[in-house]
Amino acid sequence: MEITVETAEKLGLRPEEFEMIKKILGRTPNFTELSAYSVMWSEHCSYKNSIKWLKTLPREGAKLLVKAGEENAGLADIGDGWGVVFKIESHNHPSAIEPFQGAATGVGGIHRDIFTMGARPIAALNSLRFGNIGEEKTQHLLNGVVHGIGHYGNCFGVPTVGGEIYFEDCYHTNPLVNAMSVGVVKAGQTVSATAEGEGNPVFIVGSATGKDGMGGAAFASADITASSVEDLPAVQVGDPFQEKKLLEACLELIPTGALVGMQDMGAAGIICSTAETSAKGGVGMRINLDNVPTRQSGMKAWELLLSESQERMLLIVKKGREEEVLTIFDKWDLPCSQIGEVTTDGMLRFYMHDQLEAELPAESLVLGGGAPVYEREYREPAYFSKVKAFDAATIPVPADLKAVAEKIITIPNIASKRWIYTQYDSMVGTGNTSTNAPSDAQIVKVKGTTKGLAVTTDCNSRYVFADPFVGCMIAVSEAARNIVCSGGTPLGVTNCLNFGNPYDPEVYYQFVYAIKGMSKACIKFDTPVTGGNVSFYNQNPEGAVYPTPTIGMVGLLDDISDKMTLDFKQPGDLIFLVGQSRNDINSSEYIHKLHGVEYSPAPYFDLEEEYRLQQAVSGLIKNNLIQSAHDISEGGLFVTLCESGFNRELGYDVQTNNTFRRDAFWFGEAQSRVVVSVSKTQTPALEEKLKAAGIPFEKIGVVTENEIVVDGKSWGEIEVWKDKYDTAIEKYMQYEDQAV
Repeated sequence: MEITVETAEKLGLRPEEFEMIKKILGRTPNFTELSAYSVMWSEHCSYKNSIKWLKTLPREGAKLLVKAGEENAGLADIGDGWGVVFKIESHNHPSAIEPFQGAATGVGGIHRDIFTMGARPIAALNSLRFGNIGEEKTQHLLNGVVHGIGHYGNCFGVPTVGGEIYFEDCYHTNPLVNAMSVGVVKAGQTVSATAEGEGNPVFIVGSATGKDGMGGAAFASADITASSVEDLPAVQVGDPFQEKKLLEACLELIPTGALVGMQDMGAAGIICSTAETSAKGGVGMRINLDNVPTRQSGMKAWELLLSESQERMLLIVKKGREEEVLTIFDKWDLPCSQIGEVTTDGMLRFYMHDQLEAELPAESLVLGGGAPVYEREYREPAYFSKVKAFDAATIPVPADLKAVAEKIITIPNIASKRWIYTQYDSMVGTGNTSTNAPSDAQIVKVKGTTKGLAVTTDCNSRYVFADPFVGCMIAVSEAARNIVCSGGTPLGVTNCLNFGNPYDPEVYYQFVYAIKGMSKACIKFDTPVTGGNVSFYNQNPEGAVYPTPTIGMVGLLDDISDKMTLDFKQPGDLIFLVGQSRNDINSSEYIHKLHGVEYSPAPYFDLEEEYRLQQAVSGLIKNNLIQSAHDISEGGLFVTLCESGFNRELGYDVQTNNTFRRDAFWFGEAQSRVVVSVSKTQTPALEEKLKAAGIPFEKIGVVTENEIVVDGKSWGEIEVWKDKYDTAIEKYMQYEDQAV
């Protein structure tokens, strides 16, 4: 077969990249070699259009034990000889075509990133985006994705403890499915994804290799269209029970000391894992593809290299310790085969039927080695003129606030996600999760210690659409605020950067300024970015999705009993709004969903003000001055108060601050505000503390038995509002449930 530039273009490579490959090899590549470069140089694997800006993110911190990019996931010190490992990644394109398997294998893949470092996963989270929930297609995708996440997590034995979900028209064709895993590891038991030691054997363990997912990394680096199903390689099929065995076998192997390095096989399969481990160790490998266990006969060399079959790991073992490895995997009834050995010349050589099928410099395939790096053009999006032209005065202040509130509480972006989370087992496996009362972040107990981890995923992509710089600062800040309001101290960030086509200068502007905003906020909160994922090419036929830089953040509670919850505790407690109210309805659910305003600025935000607020709230919690804390986000103050009352079915009697528009006061989403409840005896101490810190605050009301009273008028019992909130999404999904 003659290899030409047309061949390269069909594999997703650009003409200039084909010339680079010929220069690296000193010859024209064969089809197997060209296929290897096509996946390794895809956006999904190489980050060729993003690495320039990713390198500007803060990547070091006192608590970090590895820098971003050094390993498969971030690793932070939580004290007493323990570390936390965490990462978030996307599985958007597969989930758009095969929602169940796309989401399920996304969960499986992110958990492998955690235990390949020697950590035991203890919690999973997700961040999801879909189109209009009233549409049948959206309901089908949502049902499949939720079932996929629940199936894999429940069977694998790791609880899904939290997440977020939004419904916006721009995600109709291209939903976003971001999965996060959090694990813990004891000091000295981590494993590096590194190959070294001439002659050390290389093993493949886990499931047999098939043709599923071949070219998946390249597919993830292309636009989604209505006909994408025809182009999609077979989506990977997950087996959570196989992965559970793989987890236990790997964690049993690590303490033996027989391992040199370990890497999971995700995107690009064997070629990726061998290239990355070899390049990291400055070595090469000689691989015999005949020894790879397969579940389909007649597979070609390029198919074996590119297959993305799930539940597989690459192990580099100390020479002479092979039998120990084989014994452990035999005990767990897992295929385990030696497929090669480490060499010292930096070359990857793949043989099949005694023929050399590919010979490639490992360094040339990977990020930071020979993979191309591009600097793309960017310019301010034209729609910014519409954003700047928005005038809140054109939105009339409603006369009937209660009628507006009844609509707000049922907006799918705001309403209870009960239909979703009841399908996830939040207590499966270790039973680590602390779920006795809700908090802004999810709290997970670290077994054998008093410690708790506060974990959250956050991003309001409409804010980022309105202003990528400010919107991404808000995403980081809200994640930190959720952790602080739960009693934790933020430790670090993992991100999943979901954007449109990077060759569109307006999309790339969104990406660049989101990175700048993330950097500024992460530096302020001392939450370095430990790693994550870039997902470009999230497009609809009408254009790109909202820019969605999802923030996964982990925080620490040295004593889990210090957890702060968001629910009101007893009637008679006073309700305070901590932070400054604003005459601001920008980018709120109120104007977007109820008034149909697509273009308005991001809500008010000031980073210094946010930081001071979080420091003050943390002090209130540490000094046991408050009964509850709940940050104000989507839906504004009214929704925050309702959510604070729902858990114990307690109402509230509150007054409008008439300094502001009534709709802005109750439904505006200006940042840096928290609702707290406090007993009457602690009120003087709370006020003194906030005054000393220079933090604005106001007493807005009192907790009641069960009635909601606004400005002296009864709005009914809290149970009625809770029913509206709990059942809104379920009512949309009733038909889809019956069809399953």
